[in-house]
Amino acid sequence: MTLAERKVVFEKERSDTENTLLCFKGKAIEGFDVYNCSAPFIWQGRRYIYGRVERRNEWTRSWTRLFEETNNDEFTLVPDSITYQLEDPFVTRIGDELVMGGTHVKYSCNRFVTVYGYFYRGTDLEDLRYFTTGPNDMKDIRLVDLGANGVGVFSRPLNKEIEERYGSTSVIGFTVIPGLDNLDENVVSAARVIPGLFSEGEWGGCNQCHLLDSGYIGVIGHKSYQDSNDDGQTLNVYINIAFVFDLVNNRVIDEKILATRSSYPVTPAKRADLRDCTFTSGIVPRADGKFDLYGGLGDVAEGRVVIDDPFAGYGSIVADKRFL
Repeated sequence: MTLAERKVVFEKERSDTENTLLCFKGKAIEGFDVYNCSAPFIWQGRRYIYGRVERRNEWTRSWTRLFEETNNDEFTLVPDSITYQLEDPFVTRIGDELVMGGTHVKYSCNRFVTVYGYFYRGTDLEDLRYFTTGPNDMKDIRLVDLGANGVGVFSRPLNKEIEERYGSTSVIGFTVIPGLDNLDENVVSAARVIPGLFSEGEWGGCNQCHLLDSGYIGVIGHKSYQDSNDDGQTLNVYINIAFVFDLVNNRVIDEKILATRSSYPVTPAKRADLRDCTFTSGIVPRADGKFDLYGGLGDVAEGRVVIDDPFAGYGSIVADKRFL
């Protein structure tokens, strides 16, 4: 069954559940959209989120800003917080440090050239230190703390060579490094490809990764493909997915759809081709045993939807309660 066919089945069988839009406040962001955020996280007892901030009529001119939760589903810009020239931020805890990263767009002579993943680390949100850059033209590099076994690194090469070799537009790779000091473009580029994740014409990547007490890694990610509407207009379809990764045998277990754009509230889209797009942010556990899933919507907003445990039957998340 193709991803498009699976999407149709999922939307037909999906039961209604709680969903909402996040509200972002702050004088400095008036006239801007906030979307494609990190998952919310707790740091030193307070709950934050990093958001991609951009004007509706602009493209690849984004900033990443820090917001603090001030009410349910409401986040307010932290005054005088650092502004990063990054898209699609993410956060993870590695040891006692917070790692924040995102996509940096490179221009030359006012023309787009390429993208890089930039990485920052530290224990003070107001003093995160830039420490490394990912490979040329690669987004969606994600890290997971494996405890005494090091740091897991997920890559996402996307280019013509990948398409010719594997049939899909992108693939996901995985490798393990001793620690953050070992993270560079070479180890990311050398990550071993995980087979069987994407079919012809598909692309995607990891957005958030969790070590499970079974030894597996639970991955929250996205899958994408191109479709067209009834008028023949091209649609870039983005879907929230999850899978369990067996790192010992380099195999994917139980890959599933978590949500599609229709799972979230209706909003405009930045462009017509993004009307069926939800770019995955990540999950946060709830007190009732379910999870809040967060996703960017049409490159204009951030939404939340309640889902069941995406890794049920394969282990529980090994989580630092100070962080989630």
